[in-house]
Amino acid sequence: MTKFDIELVGKVGSMALINKEYNDINYNVIARLSKELKPGYIWVTSGAAEIGRLDFIKRNGYELDGDSSEVKTDYAAQGQSILMSNYRQYMDSRYSLRQILVEHQHFNNEVKREYLKKLLIRCPKQNAIPIINYNDPLSTEEIIKMELIQLGNSENYVHGIDNDETASQIACLVKSKRLLIMTSVDGIYSDVNDKDSLVKFISGATVSEVVQNIEEYQKACYGASRKGAGGAKAKLEYIKDPVMNGTEVIIANSKYKLKDILSGDAPSTKIGVDLGAKSKFI
Repeated sequence: MTKFDIELVGKVGSMALINKEYNDINYNVIARLSKELKPGYIWVTSGAAEIGRLDFIKRNGYELDGDSSEVKTDYAAQGQSILMSNYRQYMDSRYSLRQILVEHQHFNNEVKREYLKKLLIRCPKQNAIPIINYNDPLSTEEIIKMELIQLGNSENYVHGIDNDETASQIACLVKSKRLLIMTSVDGIYSDVNDKDSLVKFISGATVSEVVQNIEEYQKACYGASRKGAGGAKAKLEYIKDPVMNGTEVIIANSKYKLKDILSGDAPSTKIGVDLGAKSKFI
């Protein structure tokens, strides 16, 4: 077996898949991403709840009202099929698409974790691309909290509600060579108010040094793109586990092509051990 079982785990956020001007799916983005997916890639996607919301409004002329968790459930259930049909429409027809809905239990239960791992590792050999999302339609925050409490100290377990965390845990599970987190900005900035302060590398001679440098940059991070999102600080927290597992992490803008990001032709922040002299925290 090679050092890495999977070439790439990638994650795209909800806002990247929405055209705010027209309140609709950003078909250009999802088409471009879908066409670049190939066996050996695992894709974690957000967007089901927001796409479901927009579709419901389009068909009914109003938004749902009521308990917020139930509304999110209903929207997500409606959006899942739309999201997957678009990935399937634009994906290379030679490849199979496999939708996988995960919950925290699939990471916190040893038997389920191993079963999920085997499912994902089989995909490249079978010319298939797994598309993963958290199982929002059948999960609520209260149920998750209760189940985590039953496990013991919930702080030591994977919550998985944030797809940045889900992608990071998937990268650890399958021993991915790279983890790509696509966002609405070009990467991590040393000064969030200065677009010229993009940090190209966060690295070090050892894993512990890299983690120390990640924590330094976390101090400069605040805010999030939308309600419920963790922002850059949370992203940096989640990616510590993959980095410690030997995975190179890339944080980049969803407006760029995958091939340009992975080749280094698009701006990004790369995080990992021994990425070069300029990569140490200054």
